[in-house]
Amino acid sequence: MSVVPAEAQAKAAEQVQATAETAEAETRTVAPAVAGTAAGSRTGLPAAAPLAPAARLLPALAAVYRAQLSRARVARIPLLFVATFQSVGIMVLMRGVVDGGDAARAVVAGSSVLVVAFVALNLLAQYFGQLRASGGLDHYATLPVPPAAVVLGAAAAYASFTAPGTVVTAVTGCLLFQLPMTNLWVLIAVIPLAGAALAGLGAALGLLAPRPELATLCGQLGMSAALLLGVLPAARLPAPISYARDLLPSTYGVEALARGFDARPDWLAVLADLGVCAAVGVLSLAVATWAYRRAAVR
Repeated sequence: MSVVPAEAQAKAAEQVQATAETAEAETRTVAPAVAGTAAGSRTGLPAAAPLAPAARLLPALAAVYRAQLSRARVARIPLLFVATFQSVGIMVLMRGVVDGGDAARAVVAGSSVLVVAFVALNLLAQYFGQLRASGGLDHYATLPVPPAAVVLGAAAAYASFTAPGTVVTAVTGCLLFQLPMTNLWVLIAVIPLAGAALAGLGAALGLLAPRPELATLCGQLGMSAALLLGVLPAARLPAPISYARDLLPSTYGVEALARGFDARPDWLAVLADLGVCAAVGVLSLAVATWAYRRAAVR
């Protein structure tokens, strides 16, 4: 009987262990594929393919914005005309009561921002309320699109419709009340910042409302608040209502635009008002994104 040397026995044991480890690794690799094939054969369906990677925020945001803009272009232009006509009509009515001064600046600035409130707050609340009730959120939930892109894209598309009406309203108000147009370029900052704050608020109201009727009601109430608290001069409001005025984000856009009509505007105050609009816009859009995730899961 031959005796196997100790070194040979050690080499043979190492080879057996390496072979066992290789077989185990191959089993771990092949087993999921075999299981998927077996599951597909049992159900009669092909094996599930790996999901595509999620789209990045900026490309997804641009895609949603273009889709929403093309979708709402035909349906929202008549409503934008109504919003502009409404704001101009309010200024014509106030022309018989207000002669000039700070009150005239408040009326023109408030009527201009009211166009933003009508579209970005009222219509967006209705849109997301109907989208949630009709199951349209399920369509976006199946796409590899970040929730923030859906909310920001829709809000930006609706806010874009406010620019022409706001400019027309501001120019008409300056002509009615004989205000200077030198600093109307402030609208370049007021429209997107106030639009972001109001659009985020409108989207959150539409997504959190349990029924589309309540979303429409909330949007109408928000627009009415922007009308009463933004168009009427702050000095003529009772003290409790003036406190409520400070809670409405659109009034800061009104104040920023109204300060631009002064002979020597206080630009630090204008920047402060625009900063409040920007901060509220970021917060309201974050809340709307959270509300979208919450509504899409249900």
